[in-house]
Amino acid sequence: MKILYAVQGTGNGHITRAMEIIPYLQKKGEVDILFSGIQSDIELPFKVKYKFKGMSFIFGKKGGVDFWQTFKKLNSLKLLKEIKNLDLKPYDLIISDFEPISCWAAIKAKKETIGLSNQVATLHPLAPKPKKQDLIGKLVLQNYAPTTYNYGFHFKRLDGTVFTPIIRKQVRELIPTNEGHYTVYLPSYDDDEIIKHLKLLYTENWQVFSKHYKKGKRIKNITTYPIDSELFLKSMASCKGILCNAGFGTVSEALFLKKKLMAIPMKKQFEQACNAALLKEMGVPVIKKLNLDNIPKIKKWLADDAIVEVEYPDNAKEIVDLIVDNHTGGKKIKANHEPNNYPIFQ
Repeated sequence: MKILYAVQGTGNGHITRAMEIIPYLQKKGEVDILFSGIQSDIELPFKVKYKFKGMSFIFGKKGGVDFWQTFKKLNSLKLLKEIKNLDLKPYDLIISDFEPISCWAAIKAKKETIGLSNQVATLHPLAPKPKKQDLIGKLVLQNYAPTTYNYGFHFKRLDGTVFTPIIRKQVRELIPTNEGHYTVYLPSYDDDEIIKHLKLLYTENWQVFSKHYKKGKRIKNITTYPIDSELFLKSMASCKGILCNAGFGTVSEALFLKKKLMAIPMKKQFEQACNAALLKEMGVPVIKKLNLDNIPKIKKWLADDAIVEVEYPDNAKEIVDLIVDNHTGGKKIKANHEPNNYPIFQ
């Protein structure tokens, strides 16, 4: 059996998930990997057969996506050519972790695709949604990487098709401690903006990770670091708490490590607004933006040692087995919840 596994390169959560999923897929058949995007900090430890620029959302400096930079870096003609030239005929199973080229090429080739991501879970009927509806954001999310069937990941299990997060082996092997500092990862904010506000919270030590630092430096109660997976894991494992965006990967790992957590969803990111809605429901403090008005809320969070308890079993094999069993060998699975298709189990 030939399998195509397509990975989105915006952010790091798709890649860390792929690191756990791919070895189990390789036990089921011959796996080719497709990677597209330009906004990740982690390299896949596998041979990539197809590597495309694709369509990435560019993080801005004011708490959200920079749509102008996203538009500037989008080469529509090249994207259409990549979709047109991707030959999917050899593949018996196509799995996409929110990767658009594979999905649109599959529509062109009239082949089924399996969506496997947090994004598809946020659209599930049982997933909490933000009170303020973003119809454009929801429309983009539905049509960015359209798939035939969906299996999702969320911060808690919703049903037989939406699972708890896949936690990478490196994180499962960490031994959490508390050395008193707070770990910060806010890639959608300007570094000076982060430092300006954290200086006001001078009673605490902050370790800030940023794409813009070549080497670390100390600024009063703040230590800055370049993006480095080993350093970040060490900081996260030994921290008192984590302040980050409401993306899926870092938040899931923080919850798994039983760390105190505060989330700031990126502006104009519908899936992060959905993530924030479920986090609020679970008891995780969420603020809309990093600004002076929210400093009292951050201080309140710092003074509160409450931890949100979760159980995230190692479920990668279970999910791969389920997908392969249900979508190979000529089986026909019914789908519902158009246009977000989740299998109906007979």
